[in-house]
Amino acid sequence: MIKCIAIDMDGTLLNNKMEISPLNQQAMKAAQTQGIEVVIATGRAYREAADMLKEADLSCPIISMNGTEVRRADGELIAGLSLDKKIASNIIDILDDEHIYTEVHTNQGGFTIDPKKRIRVIIDVYQQMNVEAKESEIRAMANERLKKGYTTIVDNFHALFQREEIQLFKMISFSKDRQKLKSIQKKLHSTKEIIVTSSGKFNMEITDRNGQKGIALKKFTDVLGIDLNETMAIGDNYNDQSMLEIVGRSVAMENGEQGIKKICTHTTCTNEEDGVAKAIDEVLQEQGAL
Repeated sequence: MIKCIAIDMDGTLLNNKMEISPLNQQAMKAAQTQGIEVVIATGRAYREAADMLKEADLSCPIISMNGTEVRRADGELIAGLSLDKKIASNIIDILDDEHIYTEVHTNQGGFTIDPKKRIRVIIDVYQQMNVEAKESEIRAMANERLKKGYTTIVDNFHALFQREEIQLFKMISFSKDRQKLKSIQKKLHSTKEIIVTSSGKFNMEITDRNGQKGIALKKFTDVLGIDLNETMAIGDNYNDQSMLEIVGRSVAMENGEQGIKKICTHTTCTNEEDGVAKAIDEVLQEQGAL
């Protein structure tokens, strides 16, 4: 019997307009009504993920920034894991040498040193996911994210890392050149203290070695006394792999990476076709709740 459901956001719970559909919302609430613990497991920062859930009238615990933070539905911190700042400084030097756009996410929010490039990157990424999106609409959305304070502009990351109050959770780099991303990953491979993964075809995410969704999900279920064999995880990309590999029921989105589909026990339809709702409804039907 499934007692916990962990759900990725981008490419999974969210459609290509970055919204939680009514059917996905209804399915999540139906699972919660049946006493199933529904937890979000995302690469996004906690505040941004929490705001998106609130807009959909949902309340869930959140595993954020690929597992570097675990919070209850009320925002209380269960576990946190920061990246060593000296290691982060060395990585920033490598990324700067490669002239690749990078953001860092911390306990004080996200930071960028180039807001114009950030907006260009967001436009490129969204257009890759949704060919019908208008650039003017995406630009307005990107500017709105800056206004909401999800990302702050700084002069350089090295000075940011020297601030004692800053805890570094995740670094994320973007490029339309996938070969360049792969080349940088190889250069970072020798740094054993980190793990490099991705949540999309055109990004690369760096966290502490133990900053993984699977490790965080294990901590979360341990607190609740739920066995991983009684847990379902739904995802689409390689930053979901660690949680998909350890649960009793793993579900890949139809729009997910082929490598992810191969390791999962089940497949659902795409994020544009309410794949999360379908996966949850199947479990509820099997357990006699629908």
